[in-house]
Amino acid sequence: MNTQGIFNMYNSDTPLRAELPSSKQLVRSTILAAISAVVLLVAVVLPAEYGIDPTGIGRVLRMTEMGDIKQQLAAEAAADAAAAAPVAPAQTAGTTLGVSSANAAQPAPAMVAAAPKVVWRDEMPVILTPGEGTEIKLKMAEGAKVQYSWVVEGGAVNFDTHGDAPGKSISYEKGRGVASDEGVLEAAFTGNHGWYWRNRGEANVKVVLRTRGDYTDIKHVK
Repeated sequence: MNTQGIFNMYNSDTPLRAELPSSKQLVRSTILAAISAVVLLVAVVLPAEYGIDPTGIGRVLRMTEMGDIKQQLAAEAAADAAAAAPVAPAQTAGTTLGVSSANAAQPAPAMVAAAPKVVWRDEMPVILTPGEGTEIKLKMAEGAKVQYSWVVEGGAVNFDTHGDAPGKSISYEKGRGVASDEGVLEAAFTGNHGWYWRNRGEANVKVVLRTRGDYTDIKHVK
């Protein structure tokens, strides 16, 4: 290979000075790249990552919603981490490490709110001998509600919660060998509504019924 061939091989890919970008072109390209980066930041990154959408483009492209979800998840994760972090117990005045002072202030006992006591309107006790049944009825209008609670002392009973009126009857609930029940009885129609109990045990039992609510009369039916 001659000298001219070697020269052409090593210089065939070398760009001419006229082909290289000028300093002005480099500055212009840098400015355009910076502007593009800012546009992408404002129009895409801020809405998609932080839910910030100053231009409104993110909401049109549904990226703001994604950013809002990310921020919400991040806040929930931070709250969960804070809740799970162990709380260092505060050192009580007058107490040193490993030594408890007899005069150190003792924490006050926690005050537990007592449940409000139910004030019943009527309480009716009934004694049932083995094999005996009895009934207590309330006179109620349609849609009226009565809160009730009954308990059996000395055993359990079979029961039927029901209602009746001329040409109408309904059974709300039945049970066998039940020692107590409570709830709200809502009248399906205007008439008598209540409970029938039967003692299937071998000893006397005492049924105590407590009621309050919308009824005009209560009576014990043998």
